[in-house]
Amino acid sequence: MKQLTGYMHGINLGGWLSQCDHTKERYDNFIVKEDIATIKDWGLDHIRVPIDYNLVEDNKGNYLEDGFKYLDKVIDWAGEYGLNMILDLHKTFGFSFDSGEQEEGFFDNKSYQERFYRLWEEMAKRYGKNSDRMCFEILNEVTDKEFCERWNRISNECIKRIRVYAPDIKILIGGYYNNSIEALKDLDMPADENIIYNFHCYEPLVFTHQGGYWVDGMDTSFRMPFDSTYKQYNEYTDQYLDRYAEDISGFDMDKPMGVEYFEKMIGEAVRVASERDVALYCGEYGVINLATAEDSLKWYKMICSVFDKYGIGRAAWTYKEMDFGLVDEHMKPVIDELLTVL
Repeated sequence: MKQLTGYMHGINLGGWLSQCDHTKERYDNFIVKEDIATIKDWGLDHIRVPIDYNLVEDNKGNYLEDGFKYLDKVIDWAGEYGLNMILDLHKTFGFSFDSGEQEEGFFDNKSYQERFYRLWEEMAKRYGKNSDRMCFEILNEVTDKEFCERWNRISNECIKRIRVYAPDIKILIGGYYNNSIEALKDLDMPADENIIYNFHCYEPLVFTHQGGYWVDGMDTSFRMPFDSTYKQYNEYTDQYLDRYAEDISGFDMDKPMGVEYFEKMIGEAVRVASERDVALYCGEYGVINLATAEDSLKWYKMICSVFDKYGIGRAAWTYKEMDFGLVDEHMKPVIDELLTVL
C-alpha cells in the first residue's frame, strides 16, 4: 500500500481558523509562531490546518485578502520550521459537519457547489506551487450516507478544477459518516495518482467522546475506563450513542478492549486502499479531555501501533483546547510518552 510520505506524524490546529468566532483577536492570538516551533520540537512532521470559508469569503463569496494573509503566514511558518501542511476546508458555504452551524443546501444547490469549486480554484492558484510540502483536503466530514453519490460527483469536479492550476498537489478525499472507514469503499476510484483516501477515527466513540456535551444521546456525567470489556463497550454504546458507531460484535465479550479491535477496523481501510493502490491518511483521531490522561495514552498507543504497522500517516485532534488539546494542562502527566507514539 502506498504511503503519504512526509505526513506520518502530525497534529491539527483546530479552533484557530475554523470552529471559532472568526474575529481578528482569535486569528491573531489562538495560534502564534511559537506554537509551530513547539510542534517542531515535539518531533512531528506536519500540521493539519482546518479553515472555514468565513476566513476567506464574505457572505456573497467575495474573497477576503486579510483572511488569506493568515494562510500565507502559517504556510510560511511551516516552511521555516520544516513542517509539511494540510489545508483542510472544514466548512463550505451551505455545508458543515456541525448542524449547529446552520449551513444547508450544498449537496442540492448548484450555485453553492460552483462557489465551492471557485474557492478551490483560487486556493490552487495561490498555493498549488507548494505541492512539495502541502496537501489539499477539499471538504471535512461529509455527514449523511445519502450524500455519497452527489459527493462523488462534486469531488471529482473539484479535482478537475484544481488540477488546472495545481497539477501535482496531493488531494485528500473522505466520505460519509464523518469520514468513516465504512465510506471508503463507496468513494469513486482515485481520479489520478495524487489522490489520498482520508478517514477519521475516534472509535470506540463511546470512550473517546465520553461525556461530550455535543454528542446526541450522551450523558455529560458519563465516564468509563479504556480497559472496559467488549460487553461493557457494547452496553455503553447502546445506552449513550444515538448515531452510527463501529461494530463491536465478534469479539470475546468478557475480554477488555484490545488491539484486535483496531486491527479489524483499520484493516478494512487498508484492504480498500490496497485494492485501489491509493495511500491512506487519518486526518483526525483523539480522546476527549474528560477521559483520564492515562487512559487516553492507552488508546493512543494502541491505535498508533496499528497505524505504524500499515504505514498510515495521521494528525491527532488537536493541538490546543477544543476539548481535546494535547498541549493543555490535562495531558501534561503523559505528554512526553504520548509524543513517542503520535
